Amino acid sequence: MVGKGKGFGKTILFGEHFVVYGLEGIPCALGQITTAEVEIISSGKGYELIDNRPATPGYKEEKTGEYVALISRVLDYMQVKDKLQITLGGDLYCASGVGASAACAAAIARAINEEYKLGWNDEQINKAAFEGETAGSGTPSGIDNTAAVYGGFLLFKKNITGGANKIGVVKIKKPVEIVLGNSGKTALTKEVVGDVKKLKDSNPSEVQKIFDEYVALEEEAKKALQNYDLKKLGELMNKNHELLQKITVSCKELDELVEAARSAGALGAKLTGTGRGGMMIALTPGKELQEKVAKAIEAKGYAATKTVIG
Repeated sequence: MVGKGKGFGKTILFGEHFVVYGLEGIPCALGQITTAEVEIISSGKGYELIDNRPATPGYKEEKTGEYVALISRVLDYMQVKDKLQITLGGDLYCASGVGASAACAAAIARAINEEYKLGWNDEQINKAAFEGETAGSGTPSGIDNTAAVYGGFLLFKKNITGGANKIGVVKIKKPVEIVLGNSGKTALTKEVVGDVKKLKDSNPSEVQKIFDEYVALEEEAKKALQNYDLKKLGELMNKNHELLQKITVSCKELDELVEAARSAGALGAKLTGTGRGGMMIALTPGKELQEKVAKAIEAKGYAATKTVIG
């Protein structure tokens, strides 16, 4: 018997870093997934990993420690008493910013649930995935694992006092084409989150102004999504990128990707995820615009992924 599971990749339209401090964010699942298969190979603790996921060169090597901690925590949390063989696959291209570790945690939790016939629901799977993320990434917001488990468009607000996080669903008229541009750099979430905290602690009033700007922007973004006003949504994505630049989480490569996408006609473009590497998301409704923006990104020497959100 082989237990199987999947977890969605994610992108964040609005909210990276701000969600850590209890502000609402808008994540959404991508059209790509990570898959996991688990099989009991003997009694006793531990696992053997076969990682067949496509990934940015150097990503798996750099993230080895994070993944050892993540997988071990999921196994402990789900009280697995056997040694497992875990095989990862799927079409989610692993890079910083697409929720690759959360997709992995969700897929493994689902596969264990199936293998051991635990009967867990999405909420329980989500808690297991969050445990894995906590071990791997330090103090994650919970946004990545929530998108990985539930899919679709979400409103997410972390309860910073320790209670349940607020999760809402946004229905939109139809899925939207996007392009993800890969900077080719990998950033460690724990370090970048820590740097934002240092910045906030050292310049509280200045950083608070940026946070207040974000709150107003996100309210507008919810309305734009509900009205399917993609032009407005793109403008707000551009503004969100500026705020992320101000809190020092962009980098030269991401800014270059953003500029290339906008110049090619993207309605909006911003970094997505941890920042300082990883991915940029461009809003490109329609196959023609999506193709044009993807080609512009590739012309600059970066990898582009065409997918949908919603």
